[in-house]
Amino acid sequence: MPAEALQPRRDLTLTHAISLVVGIIIGTGIFLKTASMAQSVGTPALVLAAWAAAGAVAMLGALCFAELGALLPHAGGEYVYLSRAYGEVPGFLFACTAFVLGGAAVAAYGAAAAIFVADIHPLGSDWLARSVRLFGADYHFTFGPRQLLAVAVIAVFAAINCAGVMFGGRVQSVLTAAKVVAIAGVALGVFLFSGGSAANLATPVGSGSGGLAGFGAALFSALWAYSGWQFLPMAASEVHEAQRNLPRAIVGGTLLVLVLYLTINTAYLYALPFWQVTSANSTAYPDAPSVAARTVQTFLGRRAAAIAALIFLISTIGSMNGVILSAARVPYAAARDGLFFERFARLAPVSRVPVTSLVLLALWGALLAVTGTFDQLTNMAVMSYALFWIPVALAVIVLRHKLPHAARAYRVPGYPVVPLLFALVMVWIVVSALRSAPTESVATVVLIALGLPLYPLFRRRRPQAVAPVTSTPAPRA
Repeated sequence: MPAEALQPRRDLTLTHAISLVVGIIIGTGIFLKTASMAQSVGTPALVLAAWAAAGAVAMLGALCFAELGALLPHAGGEYVYLSRAYGEVPGFLFACTAFVLGGAAVAAYGAAAAIFVADIHPLGSDWLARSVRLFGADYHFTFGPRQLLAVAVIAVFAAINCAGVMFGGRVQSVLTAAKVVAIAGVALGVFLFSGGSAANLATPVGSGSGGLAGFGAALFSALWAYSGWQFLPMAASEVHEAQRNLPRAIVGGTLLVLVLYLTINTAYLYALPFWQVTSANSTAYPDAPSVAARTVQTFLGRRAAAIAALIFLISTIGSMNGVILSAARVPYAAARDGLFFERFARLAPVSRVPVTSLVLLALWGALLAVTGTFDQLTNMAVMSYALFWIPVALAVIVLRHKLPHAARAYRVPGYPVVPLLFALVMVWIVVSALRSAPTESVATVVLIALGLPLYPLFRRRRPQAVAPVTSTPAPRA
């Protein structure tokens, strides 16, 4: 069969799909963000309220993606929705940005995995360290055992996903089950053995900025710990019975994460006096143990550091596997439409996965992990998510008008309030980011705009016979 005639296999079951949603969302944010949130609001009740509010906002986005995923179950996710609703240019810009920042996310997970391994077993000092000043900013490059391990971890999970989407999905299911069991185990250990007190939940000790500003900062921190449900639709063309299973996985997986997040945060605040939560690892206390490590210590004692590091490691590699599997499908989808480099569109004859896209995404992530420049890019990801989610949410409304008779296996409840409300929250996030971090926010806009001069080049090179995948009708359930 000619390479261009190959189609992806729909081998991802509902279990695999839920595992992708839950496994990508639960990264390291749930173990680290609570401290900075506590510093912002000043009371345990408001910390939990911020987690609940952010979960509600995440659910609004998940509901929008559920309808879009069921309507257009093709590879590419947001690339497909933007292209179908507004034309090729917004979709192309998303594809370019997704590849750059997808590699940054892979690099961040690889670097985090190396850090957590070092917490379990020392890796030794760096072999090389250099500082470079470019465009008025200082960049620090290091290379040593941690960087080498980060690259090795990235290579292993890239190889797993090159073997086939079924294998990658099974690995994702195992890793997601392990992290869910770990989080449930920590919560159970706290309530049975920590000696904590319900009084810790009601009696704050410390201070926070409070008010709308403080709660907004806490909500911002929590919201990005919930991000990740958007990755499953990127691999929609490989989900079995996608029109039914995509909405179930996106909505069900996000609900499960919401329950887990509220449970583990209640455990943190039950086990620890509030001052220990506010003084845990954060920007204000970079050398302090994480709130999760301090919580585990309440019932495991001196073994807590290694156990917490192991939990972090499992969570990190689970997120990495899911991101590699999903993010590689975006440039693949754009390339199939003739809007990205041709090689990205090729599927392996046996596994039917976009091996070139997977390998190049992993190589880009490995390069960033070695150079250390991924910090700036991952910070910019926050801004890029919100910028693209605004038109994606509104695409629910646009496509209701453009495709009024299309089969919709799932419809957003509370339409059109839900997509409009989610878009308004994202506008608020963008405005807040422009005020609090103008340099990185503007840099994100510039990064997205850099794709504009590239679009005509790909558009001219595309053969006239190529029919964009995004224009094909969604198959009926």
